[in-house]
Amino acid sequence: MSFVGKNIRKLRTVKKLSQAAFAELFGLARPSVGAYEEGRSEPKMETLIQIAQHFGLSVDLLLTKELTVNELYQFDIFKEQLQPPAPAPTLVTEADRQQNVTPLVYRNRALEYIVRHHDPTFVNALPWLQLPHQLTGSTRAFEVSGADMLLHRQGLRHQDIVLCSRIDKAKPRLKTGNVYVFVTQSKVLIRRLAERLEGDRVLRLRADNPDYGSQELELTQALEIWEVRGVFTTHLRAPALLDERVAELERKVEELAERLSNL
Repeated sequence: MSFVGKNIRKLRTVKKLSQAAFAELFGLARPSVGAYEEGRSEPKMETLIQIAQHFGLSVDLLLTKELTVNELYQFDIFKEQLQPPAPAPTLVTEADRQQNVTPLVYRNRALEYIVRHHDPTFVNALPWLQLPHQLTGSTRAFEVSGADMLLHRQGLRHQDIVLCSRIDKAKPRLKTGNVYVFVTQSKVLIRRLAERLEGDRVLRLRADNPDYGSQELELTQALEIWEVRGVFTTHLRAPALLDERVAELERKVEELAERLSNL
């Protein structure tokens, strides 16, 4: 049973927001807020994440516990000055303890992973992918969604699986030019690191596909960071144009050498 409707009503109460004001905050229609509170419908996962992030709560808490007004007043969101949260302990799952296997996050479970990435029970229940060789430390596999990282038929294709190693958020060692998976409050983002800004607090990320613009990401917005170490694909890539030209030149040189040897 979900308690999200009751919790939305109580959040509005303690923040003194009308249904219309609450709806405006999250780009909703006012009747939708009423429907949530009366239990006639529930917000989409994207909206739940926005609400949780805005009020400093977890999505799990919104869905699984009916919060009291007194409990809500205890959260830091009702104070004028917010203190940065203490870093979460590094998750070690059963899969992390075993060699040559890694939890696999399919693209249709990306939002669910965002919400429950810190829950060992959930992570252990994900499908496990058998690796052909061992990656050191904690690992994850993510299914690629879209053509953001595809250029001239080269790169990461839709439905490819990227194999990743965990990056320590407390001391992130990120290399310009490498590809990383950033798990944020709203999406699982696969991008190449283009530049580190503001004392490494901000990352400029780019897609290999020029149709997608670059973007900036504050390190504090990343729930998890994974470095792409390999890719599992079912696509047989055709040679790039340059490769084709080199192969043609090699064939012509071989033919010429054979003719010269026959003189």
